[in-house]
Amino acid sequence: MSGKADTSRKADIGLIGLAVMGQNLVLNMNDRGYSVAVHNRTVSKMTDFLQGPAADRSILGAETLEELVEHLSSPRKIMIMVKAGETVDTYIERLLPLLEKGDIIIDGGNSHYPDTERRTTLLESKGLFYIGTGVSGGEEGARRGPSIMPGGSSQAWPAVKTLFQKIAAKAADGTPCCDWVGTGGSGHYVKMVHNAIEYGDMQLISEAYHIMKNLLGMSCDEMARCFDSWNRGRLESYLIEITAAILRTRDEDGSPLVEKILDAAGQKGTGKWTVVDAAHLGVPVTLIAEAVFARSLSARTDERQRAAAILGDTAPALPDLNDSEKARILEDLEAAVYAAKITSYAQGFMLIREAAREYSWEIDYGAVAGMWRGGCIIRSAFLEDITAAFAENRELENLLQAPFFSGIMAETLPSWRRTALRAIEAGLPIPALSSALSFFEGYRSERLPANLLQAQRDYFGAHTYERVDRPRGEVFHTNWTGTGGDVASGTYNA
Repeated sequence: MSGKADTSRKADIGLIGLAVMGQNLVLNMNDRGYSVAVHNRTVSKMTDFLQGPAADRSILGAETLEELVEHLSSPRKIMIMVKAGETVDTYIERLLPLLEKGDIIIDGGNSHYPDTERRTTLLESKGLFYIGTGVSGGEEGARRGPSIMPGGSSQAWPAVKTLFQKIAAKAADGTPCCDWVGTGGSGHYVKMVHNAIEYGDMQLISEAYHIMKNLLGMSCDEMARCFDSWNRGRLESYLIEITAAILRTRDEDGSPLVEKILDAAGQKGTGKWTVVDAAHLGVPVTLIAEAVFARSLSARTDERQRAAAILGDTAPALPDLNDSEKARILEDLEAAVYAAKITSYAQGFMLIREAAREYSWEIDYGAVAGMWRGGCIIRSAFLEDITAAFAENRELENLLQAPFFSGIMAETLPSWRRTALRAIEAGLPIPALSSALSFFEGYRSERLPANLLQAQRDYFGAHTYERVDRPRGEVFHTNWTGTGGDVASGTYNA
């Protein structure tokens, strides 16, 4: 190990941070023929790793950053797998004096994209390169093959491309689930949106579970069989698969474990970042926002219990349904989840497209969908359809406009509406399913009631409006009360 180790041995890449994701990435790299040098702030953790999972492998330990750098072949490539934020900046500051021009620092954590933009600019100003790369797939993905979304210094991509694509998951056609996203913080931005879509998928599945349990009175075993069935069809995905497994899992007393888990969901920030940035860019990611806020509402467990005692619980009286009626409701529910899922991805790609315009990134949206086909948490069969849609039309404005998806939406809309109506009548909260439906209805509306909204704004604030019978960009103000005068306020969109 370290200190007294022979630093004439050169590793292909270094990795800092030996939590579970870091350890599994190291083992993954080593399985693919790469030698790795590792460092961890707590040296004993590194020692345990080298003497345990990494024993008898070409993995070198380094007790200091100086030793880590000495272990690496040039150009040096160092991957940081630590908590996002100040810790990343601290390691960068400590590494800078030790590195030479052309060396590469890679941030594989869930860093906020503005930090990645800043760090890329800093390192490039010093002759170094920086890659901010999203890594998705959890512990198992890191070990067997994750989805990897790199962006930053494009000059660094050739130096890491082969390694990244070897350790990445492979899609059904053998394509690595890793490609260059773009400059600056684009890689971490795409990972952020990936996580936000994950929020939406999980919320949709949870709402389906809530309907199955509280409206249809299904047992956990019945629900597991239903999700298994869905996973053999167009909803085939990792999250549907694990939902069935969760519902089958029993506690020590033999009862379903899921029913013993407190209904208070946590979150680490990427969903919030997405909603904030979407608001900044004016992109209506309504389903994702509702998924984030649903977690926030769930966390207020004590307050909800007090409210239930005052307002009454929403648990409905179960209807008396025969098997064929229950089957029709489940058929509608499957279609509703599928339609809402499509809408969620459409919103996610809307946001990525707008961000690319705002931040001057050149992003291949088909390649992004391709990176999500395997390894990551949102991997699903229908990502093949998204990849195909962008391959057919690289300038596709919105997924909902693609012939394949517009056909699916027309087919599923009646089921989606019936599902929402049943849940609302039963008093069941379905924020993701219903907000996605409202978005879809609004998106396909040639005319919305915002004309009245603009009239209101002009009435009380002289904010002006445009007219349907005049060219876009020409603004008008009406003296609605006869006393307001003809002076209008400045016209702008925040």
